[in-house]
Amino acid sequence: MVAIPDTAPAQWIRAADELDRWLDAGADLPLALDTEFERVSTFYPIPGLVQLGLDEDFRLVDPSVAEASEVFRRRLADPDSPKLLYAMSEDLELFRVWLGIQPAGMLDLQIGAALAGAGFSVGYARLVETLFGHSLDKSATRSDWLARPLTPAQERYALDDVRFLKPLYRWVLDNLQARGLVEALAEESSRFAEDLGGVTESGDYYLKLRGGWRLSPPRQQVLKALAAWREDECRRRDRPRNRVLSDNALINIADRLPANPGALAAVPDVPPVVVRRYGETILTLIREAQVAADEGLVLISPPLTREEQATYKQVKRLFTRVAEEADVPIEVLAPRRRLEALLSAGTDDGELARSILFQGWRGALTEPVRTEVQALLAAERPA
Repeated sequence: MVAIPDTAPAQWIRAADELDRWLDAGADLPLALDTEFERVSTFYPIPGLVQLGLDEDFRLVDPSVAEASEVFRRRLADPDSPKLLYAMSEDLELFRVWLGIQPAGMLDLQIGAALAGAGFSVGYARLVETLFGHSLDKSATRSDWLARPLTPAQERYALDDVRFLKPLYRWVLDNLQARGLVEALAEESSRFAEDLGGVTESGDYYLKLRGGWRLSPPRQQVLKALAAWREDECRRRDRPRNRVLSDNALINIADRLPANPGALAAVPDVPPVVVRRYGETILTLIREAQVAADEGLVLISPPLTREEQATYKQVKRLFTRVAEEADVPIEVLAPRRRLEALLSAGTDDGELARSILFQGWRGALTEPVRTEVQALLAAERPA
């Protein structure tokens, strides 16, 4: 049984130089890391608390202190310094937006637990209880993390979020070692962080509106302009996207192409306040997008055709067989978007090998089915 650090009174680091010294003293240790933040009525997350752990020493840090610490910033960006997190996507976004840092060396133990046989996307509290027999008090989950002072319950909750990361890391490594997948944790965490770090430019945001695939290319050109405007407006005003205009409204506007305020007001999902505040801007964007050159316009990917769906199911069965044999969730080994991308890849050995489904830790598992996958893809696109 892995030893679990005892609960201790919360210790705070109150100054940047104190945080620098504390981090330097544990420079050779993995850093357990978590954050709390607020994001109810804003576009950008607002940092509320940073939780840190080195070995069995756990500290709480106010965002202003962490922000002023040069050692903390360097540690986050150092690819050779392992940071232990659980379900890290929102933490990474916070660090990019708040500190302007592209984090590196992050190890997502939720990914590690999935690779180690715990199942796909298992919650932290459930895994801690299953592995270590500790039931976490989650009553402070939706607390106000910007208020000070924090309550004792908030402090306990925050410390528990890092207190089990090191023993969980040991459990993950032991199980990955037995499976021959030790390198997979760092590789997959790094790839996940890179995917999250590929911040979408405003002008490309329309590609996320998958419902817009039905629109003709000229209307997708309008949708592109509208989505880029909304993205910039949300960032400028620091407001969530739906507080400005919903995705459905953007698609409906691009579909109907209203030419005056009355027609805009009649578009489904467009509130009157939007017509009053942004009506002229939206109508101008529509007019300009209709006459703009559309060279290089990337169309929104449509759903798979019936024939492609049939091939997709056959290909997925092959990867599912591999996943079951390796006891790795299919959602980790071969996510749907990766499988769909594979359908549009070339079928020769070189192009197929460039798919991440046949690279790195996956490649060692999926190589035995590559010839079968290649044959299925070739059959779908006969010469």
